[in-house]
Amino acid sequence: MPLKKISQSSSSPLKFPFAAIPKSGAHHQVANGIHWCRHDLPFALDHINTWLLQDHDKWVIVDTGVSDDRSQDGWRNILDGELSGSEISKIIVTHYHPDHIGNADWLSKRSLASVWMSSSEFLTAHAVFDKAATHSAQATGALFRQHGLPDDEVDSVSAKGDHYKPLVRSLPTSFLRITNGETLDVGESSWQIIVGSGHSPEHLSLFCETEQVLISGDMLLPKISTNVAVWPYSSESNPLKEFLTSIDLFQDLPVDTLVLPSHGLPFIGMHSRIHELKMHHEERLNKLLSVCDEPKNAFQVLPLLFERTLDTYQTFFAMGEAIAHLNFLWWEGELTRQQSETEGGVVHFIKN
Repeated sequence: MPLKKISQSSSSPLKFPFAAIPKSGAHHQVANGIHWCRHDLPFALDHINTWLLQDHDKWVIVDTGVSDDRSQDGWRNILDGELSGSEISKIIVTHYHPDHIGNADWLSKRSLASVWMSSSEFLTAHAVFDKAATHSAQATGALFRQHGLPDDEVDSVSAKGDHYKPLVRSLPTSFLRITNGETLDVGESSWQIIVGSGHSPEHLSLFCETEQVLISGDMLLPKISTNVAVWPYSSESNPLKEFLTSIDLFQDLPVDTLVLPSHGLPFIGMHSRIHELKMHHEERLNKLLSVCDEPKNAFQVLPLLFERTLDTYQTFFAMGEAIAHLNFLWWEGELTRQQSETEGGVVHFIKN
């Protein structure tokens, strides 16, 4: 799950209470009955945080890492080490991306614990895994061609093929559904489910009022901004609006909430971070408006949004994100969306 870096000043109000980072195959306690695990990823973003919640004499796993040998060895060290003899009561998956669901089926079969997640994420995982027409590399290439990506780069994106199956060896074939506003009792604590969208269809975050802890998944990260993109099955959608609305759901949580993100360090300062993210996206939207006096397509604005050179893998996500920002301005009435009849149906946007 590639994410883009954003700048953060040294005067950031975020506080990072834990200097020590758990090694793969180890876990650190960060709050009463809540333990932090960390697993390697084969990306530039080189790790994912997963969480263990004590459930009386059992444990709940939240997110699972990609299904490669390194990650599974790490889980074996944890489950056969200090947790040896303890049952796993639930496996909770925040969303369908491979670094979150990758080991869910393997862990479920190993522990006989059920997988818990939202319905949309379960179904989307299977659509991507099974290469449904709406979720295929070819459909994505066609969408990006429609938004100006040159044919040779479309071919490169399509040739990269399946990003998913190499990181998800198998998927659970059944699950228990979690819905927004639901409360899960884990040990002596209750966790409120907060469902957001924009990054994925029905992303789960979990808030524990007694411990004042938020497991934010990918919805709220301390130093990088979550990828928010348009995909072929919903090409005229407004995921950026969904994402900004979703992070507002955290505004009513206590100021000193400890945020446990999927990437980066646990932090305090959630409300400041929400403000930073809103300012970041507002800056990008203003940049787009400044160049759309003439018609522009998503490919043409990539250098404006991403100052570094993009490889094929990064272009795949950058195109989806560029379309998301242009769609946001279109839905807000700031831009008009035009589809050419002479350039293979390429979509352009121009300021109203």
